Amino acid sequence: MLILHIETSTSVCSVAVSDDHQCVFSREDRGAESPSHATRLGPYVEEALGFVDGHGLRLDAVAVSRGPGSYTGLRIGVSMAKGVCFGREVPLIGVSTLQLLCVQPLLYTDDMPDDALLCPMIDARRMEVYAAVYDRALREVRSTRADIVDRDTYADYLREHTVYFVGTGADKCRTVIDHPHARFLTDVYPSARYMIPLAEKALLRGETEDVAYFEPFYLKDFIAGKPKNVLSQITDNK
Repeated sequence: MLILHIETSTSVCSVAVSDDHQCVFSREDRGAESPSHATRLGPYVEEALGFVDGHGLRLDAVAVSRGPGSYTGLRIGVSMAKGVCFGREVPLIGVSTLQLLCVQPLLYTDDMPDDALLCPMIDARRMEVYAAVYDRALREVRSTRADIVDRDTYADYLREHTVYFVGTGADKCRTVIDHPHARFLTDVYPSARYMIPLAEKALLRGETEDVAYFEPFYLKDFIAGKPKNVLSQITDNK
């Protein structure tokens, strides 16, 4: 099972290739801003496909982070994934960015209690995050929402469980969520190499997307700023 993985939902741009559970190729730039993904992603994907072809392998699917996340980053990643799917005639797998954020903690946090919950967060703006709540089997406990975070936002879960807050939005919430059951894991970010178990599971279940009509999950509509019409404002105030 050979899968190309593409992740561009935040400022990190990453590409990986997996072969039967193993990561056999990986490229990642953690310093990119999402508008720069357009220049970084193409060479990464070209190198990944060169690796596949150079080893006489055949691609079985392409997995891409479906969001939520950066509007620009998601558009770039999904467009690239679709192009490879059409060109190679392989299926497309959409991976939840928030589930993806849980994979690294589940793999490398040894002392996590069996009944612990994970709350992956993607930074939006001010004290807003895109977040969901999962158990250790990645079953959804609470669906994805845009949360304005204060000390009581996740109080119901914190009363009964240890909750691990992870992702690009977790650091800014550390100062307002002061419950003793709250745990904050640093340096957790969405990466293509952690998509492998989620993508393989989806492919085995036949959970693939319609390549032509698949769209990222933005959570919020993208609203471009409109320049103010200063003349009309002056006229209206007369």
